[in-house]
Amino acid sequence: MKKFRGKKRYFQNLWRETKVEQFDLDFGKEGWFDLWHTHLDFYGFGNKRLRIRREHIKAYIALFYDLLEELQTLGKPYQSWIEIVDEDTSLDAIYIHTPNPNADNFPLKIENLKWNCNVPKYLKDIIDLKDFNVGHYKWESYNSYIIQSKNNELEL
Repeated sequence: MKKFRGKKRYFQNLWRETKVEQFDLDFGKEGWFDLWHTHLDFYGFGNKRLRIRREHIKAYIALFYDLLEELQTLGKPYQSWIEIVDEDTSLDAIYIHTPNPNADNFPLKIENLKWNCNVPKYLKDIIDLKDFNVGHYKWESYNSYIIQSKNNELEL
């Protein structure tokens, strides 16, 4: 594996990109989201080192707080969550889902999702369990953790 060079600049850019203004959440008159999501670690740099992964998770949480504040003005029901995939950081993402014309899949229910699971050690000091619920489910061979706000949204 090649050495990860330019970490300082990479993380400066990452934190700059986590500002909600960078995302076009145009609610408009008929604003809707059909499992809209974004990956901050698209290339899977967090797979190389836990420290890099934790920095990405901190960025997801900061962006998630901003998106939740923005979603308060949506004026319709929504679901939003962060998904952390143990085996591959490039699959980590933030999701927003609302009733939409593409499919009758709202509210979304994830089968086998178990809330109040054991939170992985690398997440424990990053996630404030007063603000968030953490759930776990297995998808194919992946272990996925769902982080969802306790306030103002429909549970998965």
